[in-house]
Amino acid sequence: MQYISLNDYRYAWFFNHRELPIEPQSLSLIKPLVESRSNQLWHQLVSKDANHPDLFLRTDWPAKSTSWKVTGKWQVCWESDDGDLPREIEEFIDWEGNTVVYFCYHADNIIETTWEVFCSHWKNFLFLDNGPILLGKRRNEVIQFNQDGQFKLGMKP
Repeated sequence: MQYISLNDYRYAWFFNHRELPIEPQSLSLIKPLVESRSNQLWHQLVSKDANHPDLFLRTDWPAKSTSWKVTGKWQVCWESDDGDLPREIEEFIDWEGNTVVYFCYHADNIIETTWEVFCSHWKNFLFLDNGPILLGKRRNEVIQFNQDGQFKLGMKP
């Protein structure tokens, strides 16, 4: 099995928060990965050596300034009543709604969903905001959300 039941996920409350409700159909598409699969994807797509965004080495692509093209502020949008992603993200990412995405908190904690579900419920994912990276399956565009309320948009090598 590749997934943990959302009910058994240690951060299930992110997706059951009463102020940010998610309809059952979208909840069924939010799939936390088991630890072994998370580790496999993290080491394949993010970093072979570092297990957390705070620990990236200079040789890891997310730590290289050349990987990032645009920066902006996500926290202002997160705190607003508007549910839309920051405009810069919407303009940078041009994926189909059914594109599989991985929201990578750290090596042991990755959630698989679709771009459409992420866009609709991105605020739920950011209750934990210490550097998570969003990657699209077979896509090069990436987003990193930093704890200071900033995001970075770039390209994965």
